[in-house]
Amino acid sequence: MTINASGWRPTLGAAGETGPATFTGNKGLMLEEALIFEIGSAETTGVDIADAAPAASRLGALARTAPIGLPGLSEPETVRHYTRLSRQNYGIDLGFFPLGSCTMKHNPRLNEKMARLPGFADIHPLQPVDTVQGALGVINELAVWLIKLTGMYGVAMSPKAGAHGELCGILCIKAALEARGEGHRSVILVPESAHGTNPATAAFAGYQVEDIPATPEGRVDTAALKARLGPDVAGVMITNPNTCGLFERDLKEISDAVHAAGGYVYCDGANFNAIVGRVRPGDLGVDAMHINLHKTFSTPHGGGGPGSGPVVLSEALAPFGPLPFTARQADGHITLVEEETAGDDHPHTFGRMVAFHGQMGMFTRALSYIMSHGADGLRQVAEDAVLNANYVLRSLEDSLDAPFAASGPCMHEALFSDHGMADGFTTLDIAKGLIDEGFHPMTVYFPLVVHGAMLVEPTETESKAALDQFIGALRSVAARAMAGDPSLKSAPHFAPRARLDETLAARKPVLVWKEAPLAEAAE
Repeated sequence: MTINASGWRPTLGAAGETGPATFTGNKGLMLEEALIFEIGSAETTGVDIADAAPAASRLGALARTAPIGLPGLSEPETVRHYTRLSRQNYGIDLGFFPLGSCTMKHNPRLNEKMARLPGFADIHPLQPVDTVQGALGVINELAVWLIKLTGMYGVAMSPKAGAHGELCGILCIKAALEARGEGHRSVILVPESAHGTNPATAAFAGYQVEDIPATPEGRVDTAALKARLGPDVAGVMITNPNTCGLFERDLKEISDAVHAAGGYVYCDGANFNAIVGRVRPGDLGVDAMHINLHKTFSTPHGGGGPGSGPVVLSEALAPFGPLPFTARQADGHITLVEEETAGDDHPHTFGRMVAFHGQMGMFTRALSYIMSHGADGLRQVAEDAVLNANYVLRSLEDSLDAPFAASGPCMHEALFSDHGMADGFTTLDIAKGLIDEGFHPMTVYFPLVVHGAMLVEPTETESKAALDQFIGALRSVAARAMAGDPSLKSAPHFAPRARLDETLAARKPVLVWKEAPLAEAAE
């Protein structure tokens, strides 16, 4: 490929360098950024504050007696610092974000506009209910949509994220079992193809976790699961579509068997984007399922939040769901059912998951997304997501090993392995090479059922042109790994930082900044 009509293109050195080292360490507009502690002067501030009159302290011996050591920055220094850092970040607004099982898709700006309306963005959770009827109406309307889309009976809106929703569903199962005098059931079955948070959630809730193997085609071994059912099994946590990117075709059969044995079925709904508008989990016998609003219904991911993980519940589990929840009265007025108003109507609730009502901004964005798409649009979301994933799978199966390609079409994500690479080359080298190509790497080394796994989820919002560019880049990097290209072992070459010693970084992380001694600083 040429740069211009003359055919000229720059030549790169072995490590990707095109010029001499610079005094600043900057490479063009890829700026070298110091730590915030190394900018400005400690114990200063860019804001003038009048000296306060001394007041009696209530801290006693806890009062600070030495400088706190915080960096002192002016407003321009602060703005530039964080702006420069943001330029070293990669987000969905920069390009394709192929993380498997994470559904990183475009967040429509219409949703952002709705979430920023004063009646939604500026309210307080302790306001009187009569003053927030619009916000409660959004929560209630979204709840109705989630129930319809999943074919379930009720929904808990308050869980703050997927793993939080998993815990909510398992606590509902535990409460239901205790209510019928079967609290002795202590085992949760988790298939190998389930999300990694599933066994962690079950263990956190106090259950013993037992694995159920996968079949050679990447689905749950139904016979093995049935054979393990018994009076000590509380339920099964299953991911559908699973982390191999495949639909669990036997889920209804599995649900019937678990119910017959006295247990409940929890479905991880993180991959609901692949089946929304096409399959209702309630029809498959699911008792509880969390829905990641920040995945299926396109609300932002970021920094440990904001996420949102409402949990839809079957008729058997709905009475045990957490408080609070909204209730629309005959006159249209919406109330919040909380501890003090639950009365005798909701005696089985296991309690409360969060301090207030959930993630208002996420609710508003998700409802905007649902209403702007409509039923037919949501159906197309799933169809296009699956189409894009299969396009990636079939376009790369001749370059990368695709262990389950023979199992039929995949769902929302394509799974590859490191089989066939030159000696000493791994999935990590592929991931680092993709950074040089301008892409955030796909999910690597997960699911564990595939050695050197590479999991790609394109979502429905990527165009064919964007996918073709990614496919070409991945094909090129894979060819280098197959050929044993030594430069791939030192990738990335064009990132702000070279490849780290990840083992050392994990075992001996430097998490606290310390000012260098004067002698060292002088050097």
